[in-house]
Amino acid sequence: MRTELDQRMDATMAALTAPGGMLALTKVERPWGSLPAIAAAPPSLPLYFAHYCAEHADKTLIVAGAERLSFAETYALAQRVARALVAGYGIGKGDRVGIAMRNSPSWIVLYMGIVMAGGVATLLNGWWQAEELGEAIVAVDCALVVADGPRAERIAAAPGVKPAMVTIEDRLPLAQALEPVIARDVADTALPAVGAEDDATILFTSGSTGKSKGAVSQHRAVVQGTFSFLSQALMMLAIATADGNAPTIQPATLLTLPLFHVTAEVTVMLQSFAMGRKLVLMPKWDALEAMRLIEAEQVTYFVGVPLMSFEILTHPERHRFDLSTVTDFAAGGAPRPVEHVRRLNEELGGPAPLIGYGLTETNAVGAGNWRSNYLNKPASTGRPSAPLVEIAILDEAGARLPQGGRGEIAIRSICNFRGYWNNPEATAACITADGFFRTGDLGYLDDDGYVFIVDRAKDIVIRGGENIACQEVEAALYAHPAVAEAAVFGLADERYGEVPGAVVHLREGEGAGGGVDEAALRAFLGEHIAAFKVPTRIWLSAVALPRLGTEKIDKVSLRNTYRALAAAA
Repeated sequence: MRTELDQRMDATMAALTAPGGMLALTKVERPWGSLPAIAAAPPSLPLYFAHYCAEHADKTLIVAGAERLSFAETYALAQRVARALVAGYGIGKGDRVGIAMRNSPSWIVLYMGIVMAGGVATLLNGWWQAEELGEAIVAVDCALVVADGPRAERIAAAPGVKPAMVTIEDRLPLAQALEPVIARDVADTALPAVGAEDDATILFTSGSTGKSKGAVSQHRAVVQGTFSFLSQALMMLAIATADGNAPTIQPATLLTLPLFHVTAEVTVMLQSFAMGRKLVLMPKWDALEAMRLIEAEQVTYFVGVPLMSFEILTHPERHRFDLSTVTDFAAGGAPRPVEHVRRLNEELGGPAPLIGYGLTETNAVGAGNWRSNYLNKPASTGRPSAPLVEIAILDEAGARLPQGGRGEIAIRSICNFRGYWNNPEATAACITADGFFRTGDLGYLDDDGYVFIVDRAKDIVIRGGENIACQEVEAALYAHPAVAEAAVFGLADERYGEVPGAVVHLREGEGAGGGVDEAALRAFLGEHIAAFKVPTRIWLSAVALPRLGTEKIDKVSLRNTYRALAAAA
């Protein structure tokens, strides 16, 4: 039975998307049929930036420490970056240009400039170590990489990788930081026309195979994905206005997540352009600093992994800060414990809990659970996001299951990526003949159309919203000459939701006496994979690991046994 809020949301969205409405729909043809799209959305990111930076020209877009930049100032620098890339670096349409940096104003302007130059913004994971960065750069054949100092050093140390690279000091004021790039700006350089079907971005995703895959999205998909979130915001704004709660200040949000993640890229950064929303950057997550910034900058919307809002909720100094401008504490990337949902609602004095579900391959678009609906169904990630998203539950053969049937969650929308870079096999394996992306998450739709995620088909651990491929960590363990067998799996963790754990059987003659213990293995892993992927606990097994009839390691029994040991510790 639909709740009152569901009914209001449906009626409001129907009005927004009706012919003549602000978000009136059109159709885009695909081989399997037509998909709905928002007609008012610009066809490409360059047009999107040009339109909204002109509309909100004098408003503040970026706040980073003492630096404050308007939409117009940001756009002017992005134009200089775009011209420099074309005229000074020879970037042509479709060339991949990597960004390997921590969050900063420079990151945002480089992203804008790359796509305005016709390049493909390739978002390299700033937490990766040298080998991981090098593999990704080679995999997509970056024509140029722009990096901050620490990441430039890692890339330079990557074996066999020598990309064209520009190093910038991103902690300087924006114009100074970008000087190594914009020094090559030629004022009369013509920028290429960029269309809806041109490639716009590559983001990297780890699946069960362990190797990062470059997920390629076209301009239409990224812009429509942004408008999917904008439509949700406009829907809730219309409801708030009808209730006499129209906002009176400029919308503002904290940028708490790394910009190489699709949530930060699309839902936070890109959506802010259309909303005229202020982006308040945090160099590093800290709950106390987040609360200070919320009060000082009158932040109206908060989104992060569930851990972040929980740390604010439980912080002993929360009472010192006025958080009343925040309307929603949103989360994504990992499940939020049911108890957290209840406490957020009861203890924060007004801000409502919200959770979203989407993936890199869907440009973060999928489902959302809002406010009182979330309280009613706190274990659900919500209904498919109107007006663009369709969600189906599939069996192993790809056939749809009836309502309530448990299977693989699949998402179809105009926002979906076009495929994995130079990997047609992986692309074909995850996209059905009728255009659904198979998420690898297992779940069901209840009688009200709400999505419930019950498990994962892919062998991954989600640590605080960051996907970790178990096979990648296992491969890194096997690179140690003392390791004979290894199994990696998730362990429950109050702070991060889950963290990686491992069981290792050493080769005969190895062990503590040979200097190989848990600390030595963790140190070895730290040299080869990002720190967040290193297991928090490694057990050394004196006997060979159990195997199934197929001779595969029995990870289910190992996971159950060692999860129980960890819980009892």
